[in-house]
Amino acid sequence: MPLESLLVSRDPQVIRVLRPALEKLAIEVEVCRGADSGSEILSSEKFDAVIVDCDDLHGGLGVLETLRRTASNRTAITFAILNGHTTTREAFQMGANFVLQKPVSPVNATRCFGAAIGLMARERRRYFRHPVEMPVTLVFGEGQEFKATATNLSEGGMAVFLRGKLPKGNLSKVVFSLAGGEAPLEPKAQIAWMDDSGRLGLRFIDVPIKTQEQLDCWLIEQSEKLTKKN
Repeated sequence: MPLESLLVSRDPQVIRVLRPALEKLAIEVEVCRGADSGSEILSSEKFDAVIVDCDDLHGGLGVLETLRRTASNRTAITFAILNGHTTTREAFQMGANFVLQKPVSPVNATRCFGAAIGLMARERRRYFRHPVEMPVTLVFGEGQEFKATATNLSEGGMAVFLRGKLPKGNLSKVVFSLAGGEAPLEPKAQIAWMDDSGRLGLRFIDVPIKTQEQLDCWLIEQSEKLTKKN
């Protein structure tokens, strides 16, 4: 799946320069010409990058200010386009990761997005949830084990389905094996959410470096396979 971005601007020069710069890096771009409509899109759709024309779009600065409070895009890589009203420091304080000053040139745009693409891909992998159906063991308290089935897996956790009541005590770790993996992974975990249908969301914590590397490599492989298939 290609990286996806939202450009919130009505400046034709900005759009004319940024669209080809993003597409050259294989980043799809959706253009929104209003701050209110941009905020609505950001509240419901997930983007790898958000670019906001802060000074020349009415309400643009408000989009940047509220972006980090949206559930779907609070960790998106964010670019602020400035034109003398907002300082670079203020933009960073409001959550921008990168700043572009007007007039935006193709060279500066390409350099800025090129520097950020690694962060964007990293964030994509972090939230990429690969659907799975594999057995896992939940370990509680002093070693009580409970069998469950994982339904998706990401860099930061997994969703599982289980039948029956959970043992008493706190979840200490989850044990599972990746297809083609050398050894079972046993990251510490905590329950992030649960519902009445037997589904749990687990968040990995204090993951050993080797475990994280193995999980990251596996997820990258699955993501690449999915991209080729599409």
